[in-house]
Amino acid sequence: MIILIYILSAFFAVFYKTKRSLHMLQQNLYNENNRYLKWVRKNSKQFLDFDLVVLAISLIGVFVIFDLELISSLCILVMSAIWVFVGFKWNKVIENDQNKKKLVVTARIKRLIFTISILYAIPSIILGIYIGNPKMVWILIFILSLMVYLNSFIAFLAVLINHPYERGVYYYYLHQAKTKLKSMPNLKVVGITGSYGKTSSKNILADILNVKYNTLPTPRNLNTPYGLMITINNHMDKFTEIFIAEMGAYVRGEIKGLCNFVKPKYGILTRIGTAHLESFGSEENIQKGKFELIESLPSDGVGVLNRDDPKQVSYELKNNVKILWIGIDEEDVDVRATDIKCNHDGTKFNVIFKGDKKKYEFQTKLLGKHNVYNILAALALGREFDISISDLQQSVKKVKPVEHRLELKKLSNFFMIDDAYNSNPVGAENACKVLGMMPGTKVVVTPGMIELGEKENEYNKTFGEQISEVADYAILIGEKKTKPIKEGLLTKGFDKDRIIVFNDVRDAYPFIEKIATDKDVYALFENDLPDTYNEK
Repeated sequence: MIILIYILSAFFAVFYKTKRSLHMLQQNLYNENNRYLKWVRKNSKQFLDFDLVVLAISLIGVFVIFDLELISSLCILVMSAIWVFVGFKWNKVIENDQNKKKLVVTARIKRLIFTISILYAIPSIILGIYIGNPKMVWILIFILSLMVYLNSFIAFLAVLINHPYERGVYYYYLHQAKTKLKSMPNLKVVGITGSYGKTSSKNILADILNVKYNTLPTPRNLNTPYGLMITINNHMDKFTEIFIAEMGAYVRGEIKGLCNFVKPKYGILTRIGTAHLESFGSEENIQKGKFELIESLPSDGVGVLNRDDPKQVSYELKNNVKILWIGIDEEDVDVRATDIKCNHDGTKFNVIFKGDKKKYEFQTKLLGKHNVYNILAALALGREFDISISDLQQSVKKVKPVEHRLELKKLSNFFMIDDAYNSNPVGAENACKVLGMMPGTKVVVTPGMIELGEKENEYNKTFGEQISEVADYAILIGEKKTKPIKEGLLTKGFDKDRIIVFNDVRDAYPFIEKIATDKDVYALFENDLPDTYNEK
């Protein structure tokens, strides 16, 4: 009976620890480019927990108290109680983790759950067989305890075990998607990549091209091979005229692989920056990796580049595709925006098309100069697809804000500028500029930027300096992670009494609501720190 109690309590802890591990595996693309193992290494403090007490007791049981029946029983009950406590603790961690992006129970996750269950069932079944052998019981209790303690690695072991089957599934659906693409010779494929703004650019382009064409963009931020396969196999039909493929990458060669798959004829490069610098290894690798899209286009293809981006202007293309340049600061471009004005209603600007001296007024609900760049790229392709300027004007007006990307919302007694999905140096600077255009009291809520390699602290300090130029209050989420931001704020003489630090972003809302002012309050939420980096 006592052994049964121990097994049930251990599985209670396993349930929640496995849920956490699966969540992290899914967020880290099932360890693609060793992302999951890097997360485990960076979060090694999770192993300094009450699990160690159970391990210590079970190890003592193997060598010392295995033949002391009363003491053994008491020790097993103590360990059972600890497992129950650990289970409740991880349940609370999961609740905090999944505020932003929940675990999606896909077919692959179900297969992993099955494999993990088998791995934990093996020592439990053997334990039941050897119930009459005290020494063997304690050895098996130790093995089971060690497996619960190392749950992150057990989940990874399940990934390795399932790998051959998962590759088979991958190639099956890849073949299915390629077959469908080959059956649609008139389909126009547009690829979009860049360090920042891919999803926004994709959604803007889809909204604008839909005025004339039946357009299918990849949903949400599905920008991996799996995401493209899901879109093609499940959403593409014979009526689709234009397929817009968002393409993400963490290392060189990934964009090239996606292009070999969907074979785009048109390509848009948003901005090249330092996002995922750690995985790419260098800024040069990022530049070359992003240009894999343009260099994969056929000879009659069309690429859209930004002349205001030095990393795009300085790059020497290795193919001779037609290039359409967009810009705001540079005048020698094919599509240029001027007279940009931004307020709480959105953005107004004029557009000049090369060869046409007339200025055309455009209006959008979107905020920020970077969104104007995305619109210009869409207008360049829109003209390439023979959409009239009047239709383009109407479609731009109807472009929907992208969720969590400078999305203006009215919450309680303040306006929220939701830029929480992600953050990078360029995006953070743009967001601060947008906030600076707003009237009233201004607040920035942020945990800072991540995945910027050795320059992460430097960029966050600069971010703090940028915040100081526009904000009345700075709310920092996570004391340790936001130290560089605080340093940047204080360097610029920001009032230290208006720097507030919380460990949970949810604490920021009541604080903002209580700000005493007779003006409108605008709160910029810049980067909802991913679950893999939450500060506990």
